[in-house]
Amino acid sequence: MMPTSEDELSGMIRDASGPISVQGGGTRRVFADGQALSTAGLSGITLYEPGALTLVARAGTPLAEIEAALAAEGQRLAFEPTDMRALLGTSGAPTIGGIVATNASGPRRIQVGACRDHLLGVRFVDGAGNIVKNGGRVMKNVTGYDLVKLLAGAHGTLGVMTEVSLKVLPLPQAVATLSIPDLDAAQAVAAMSAALGSPYDVTGAAWAEGAAIVRLEGFSDSVAYRADRLAEELTQFGAVTIGDVDWSAVRDARAFAGQPGDVWRVSIRPSAMPAMVSTLRAGGDVQVMADWGGGLLWVLCAAGRDLRTSITSGHATRVRGDASAAIARFHPEPAAVAALSRGLRQRFDPRGILNAGVMG
Repeated sequence: MMPTSEDELSGMIRDASGPISVQGGGTRRVFADGQALSTAGLSGITLYEPGALTLVARAGTPLAEIEAALAAEGQRLAFEPTDMRALLGTSGAPTIGGIVATNASGPRRIQVGACRDHLLGVRFVDGAGNIVKNGGRVMKNVTGYDLVKLLAGAHGTLGVMTEVSLKVLPLPQAVATLSIPDLDAAQAVAAMSAALGSPYDVTGAAWAEGAAIVRLEGFSDSVAYRADRLAEELTQFGAVTIGDVDWSAVRDARAFAGQPGDVWRVSIRPSAMPAMVSTLRAGGDVQVMADWGGGLLWVLCAAGRDLRTSITSGHATRVRGDASAAIARFHPEPAAVAALSRGLRQRFDPRGILNAGVMG
């Protein structure tokens, strides 16, 4: 199914006799039951007001189209949406609806927040075929704010988005990355914490291939000044170099692309990062990268290994792995949260037909 209008989508869902697997650009593996429904026919930017820092687009609009329109006006999606094609070995083009549905957020989350924090409004069709509008098209409109946030990260289980309204921000004049090589997990998280606790407005802090990397963005003179001052403060952790780093590779965990094994995301307190890395390595051969100042671990491990048996805090999501394996993709929710989730799905999708099985 590929609807080309909101009304057509509403009719398809209302008349559906079984489960529906909702897909955007097909770049993120959706292990859902039912007939495929693509939002690719719901495409196009419907409103863009650079002066108001607002963009509205239909859900099936390719992310590349949106980024090109924004770049032409010196603006961007500040939450740095991830692109999982290399890691997952998929093709197609990421869509803005898929980005919002998965709350896909990159390294800059530590400074500007996640995708849901930039979402102003949504239009969607729920599991009964009802067309729902929530939120607005400008930053001052906060009507229905909580429902707007619920759709971000719901993975299509509450409704099929048809249009999203987003806050956008200016592109920086300059970017600089400070690198400190040869650090273990404890040293790296200490260095990243020192950088994030400084007054120099860090927009990225990660640990990859043994190096802690810290990003600064802004006006050229400001970036140069802040980079020099921060480098002086970080010399306690080792030799600091200032240069360019491909942060999209960090964002998309591309170091694990093409390597055999399963890939997990583990969300933890940054202070727990050293102990967590040690625990994961004790359970078998793994490769680990960290983002969000140590609050997010990307882990490459043997196929079929359930990392949840090795962790005692945080939560783990299996990003890449055999769909037939008896390992849930998402971390089990506490009983109270699970009850709320079931209630929400019952409210918005009483027949349980949208992306059945995706969230467990």
